[in-house]
Amino acid sequence: MLNIDLHQLIRLLSQDLRRDLEAAAAHCLQRGGHSVQPEDLLLCLLQRPDSLLKRALLASGQEPDVIASALQLAGSPAEAQRNPVLSSALIAWLQQALLLASTELQQRLIDQRALLLAWLRSPPANPELLATLNAEQVLEQDNQGHGAESEPPDQLLEEFTQDLTRQAKEGELDPVLGRESELRQLIDILCRRRKSNPAILGEAGVGKSALVEGLAQRIIAGTVPGVLRDYRVLALDLGLLQAGAGMRGELERRLQGVLRAASQPGARIILFIDEAHTLIGHGGDAGTADTANLLKPALARGNLKAIAATTWSEYRRHIDKDPALARRFQPVILHAPDVAQATAVLRGLAPRYAADHGLHITDEAIVAAVELAARYLPDRQLPDKAIDLLDTACARTRVNLACAPLEVEHLQAQAQQLQQHGAALEHDHRRGLTVDLAELDHLQSAQPAALEQAQALHEHWARQRALAEQLHQDDQQQGSVRADLVALQQDLPLVSAEVDRRAVAEVVSGWTGIPLTRLQGSRSEQIARFADQLAQRLYGQQEAIVELDQGLRAAALGLSRPDRPSGVFLLVGPSGVGKTATAEAIAELLYGGPDFLTIVNMGEYQEPHSLARLIGAPPGYVGYGEGGQLTEAVRRRPYSVVLLDEVEKAHPQLLNLFYQVFDKGTANDGEGREIDFRNTLILLTSNLASEQINHLCQAQRPQVASLLKHIEPSLRAHFKPALLARMRVLPYYPMGTDALAAVARQRLQRLADRLSARQLSVTYEAPLAAHIAKQCHTEGGARLIERWIERHIQTPIANQLLADAPSPRTLHLSVAEQGGICCDFA
Repeated sequence: MLNIDLHQLIRLLSQDLRRDLEAAAAHCLQRGGHSVQPEDLLLCLLQRPDSLLKRALLASGQEPDVIASALQLAGSPAEAQRNPVLSSALIAWLQQALLLASTELQQRLIDQRALLLAWLRSPPANPELLATLNAEQVLEQDNQGHGAESEPPDQLLEEFTQDLTRQAKEGELDPVLGRESELRQLIDILCRRRKSNPAILGEAGVGKSALVEGLAQRIIAGTVPGVLRDYRVLALDLGLLQAGAGMRGELERRLQGVLRAASQPGARIILFIDEAHTLIGHGGDAGTADTANLLKPALARGNLKAIAATTWSEYRRHIDKDPALARRFQPVILHAPDVAQATAVLRGLAPRYAADHGLHITDEAIVAAVELAARYLPDRQLPDKAIDLLDTACARTRVNLACAPLEVEHLQAQAQQLQQHGAALEHDHRRGLTVDLAELDHLQSAQPAALEQAQALHEHWARQRALAEQLHQDDQQQGSVRADLVALQQDLPLVSAEVDRRAVAEVVSGWTGIPLTRLQGSRSEQIARFADQLAQRLYGQQEAIVELDQGLRAAALGLSRPDRPSGVFLLVGPSGVGKTATAEAIAELLYGGPDFLTIVNMGEYQEPHSLARLIGAPPGYVGYGEGGQLTEAVRRRPYSVVLLDEVEKAHPQLLNLFYQVFDKGTANDGEGREIDFRNTLILLTSNLASEQINHLCQAQRPQVASLLKHIEPSLRAHFKPALLARMRVLPYYPMGTDALAAVARQRLQRLADRLSARQLSVTYEAPLAAHIAKQCHTEGGARLIERWIERHIQTPIANQLLADAPSPRTLHLSVAEQGGICCDFA
């Protein structure tokens, strides 16, 4: 038995049969039934003006009135339900008729002929009722009549397509901006006499569907050539087309009906097939017709104008492999717009979003939406991700004006948790169990304080909301009301009268986890603070900080070549002096955090064939389509830092890849896609010339130029001059005692922060950092400090915390007279 959804089953009934089913439900109500039975529907089939059953009965010598009387079921009208259900026997009958119609009658819809034949083959009720009737009599009467009921072409198009021109006429479509040349190319192809079928190719989110919507708007506006006027643009709904098409060949029959309806003379229809790869290539199994073979003749004759939209990878996978199909489509390449173009698109869309949300959208919010989306949402394409970001910022601003802020809800939840915790401890105390009475007192006093804080915050939000609403309603007192709102929001802004940069930054912060303070500042402000902030993280390398700051300032101001990466720096120096820490700090300060740092250990690429791991395997090899470690990371996060660690260990042939990356800012991966490195900062680290640097820095600290002059021969011996000329070499000096002491203080503070989470307060004497620096002043550099602290400080602390004694509350670290570490717990 065929198993199909009931709603889809009813959709597959012919129009006349749907009316018969409605009449059967009405008859069921009239007789007082709870469910529509097969007899109810068969009676309605018998009473039809063009009843096939009636003609067959008369031809076989039976009286239709006798059959009609036998079909009258008993029931009480007083017990009738308002909405009777279809009985299981009736549903099984319809399913059997659908199977028979599809496999034997070669039709998509169920009509009265299919129902009668299904009844005769397997009666769902009262088998003796039509026992004298046979299938040959039904088919003979059907041939003498009008034949099988067919679905009108207009009904097929209405069922499986959406009219974009109608939506454009009713103003339901957003304006399409910045795609004038692509739209003109689309129109040129559609005006051809034959093979007038564009294929729009581009990544998801670049505006493929919007381009077709722009065509529909131009047709309504009359700004297309006369040959395209009065055309309708119908978008094929692949979901509806494939829904319920579980039987073999059903999808192909539906598609053939749509193509026939769209290409009939005088139809003047442009059929838009979005995500065409999901349709093309479907089928081809035994007993089915391949959908691609259905499209080819319709597209070649010129009777059908079709627009396909898909991505480059899917086009190559499903269409380009079939030359006969590929030559019937003319590709229209749709690249993602740059930041300036996407900003222009958003400026055109902003008035509509402002009207829908009832808010004013500032221009800085539009600029921020594009810039932040381009930088921090790399998995999607412009302008789609910027539009979604701005739309979400509008929605959040409106929600903040209508509902209490999230901070209030957090405080209320915290108060509830405190109350529940206190109640549990109090219950244990009443039962005579041992509880921490100090903690119980703390919970009982903290819960009212949290509620009071939540109430105060709620009142603060209510005052801000009142002023924001007054700004929307009173145009004459904008200045004074805005001044009051700004003064009230100085400490804690909870609402906004309009959508501004902060609203957009809050959404990005929520999506990515990047702190809001880092997103609010502009790129120039981040660069201006960069050197000072990096100096607080990187010790003893002031010369490298200056060089990095100068290079990044030039890139931020647009003074460097736009077709190159943001910077290419070769960090050369001994181990443990801060080369890797530099990359981590830059990713944290300028790019949004550790997620925007890609570390490639070049020591793993010592064989020539390992290039496939770096850029992806070529077609035909294992791993094709999975992407490379480097290219896939940059493709997903083009605004990021790439660290090629220990680059001197890589095979020399692999370094040839970086000639084009460093000079042109692009590279092709294993699938042939062009990967953009122009917004990427590339750092390479190397331990080459480490001995020379240590030797030159023993007596005094040489100048950068002098140091570079001495180590240049060692670098040229390993790197080709052409590659070395594409990089900016930054020598890293060995760390002195002062720098190591600063690193020690940093590591001690991190340890103190971790222990504070365990309610253990840590203090230490100032000489402790200098003592650690003295112990670790070797070629290992700062890496030894971490291991030294783990061995001499963390281990005694762990032993004390794991002991059976009561947990200490304070810890003081100092240097013992014998040079050891004294840990005083209290």
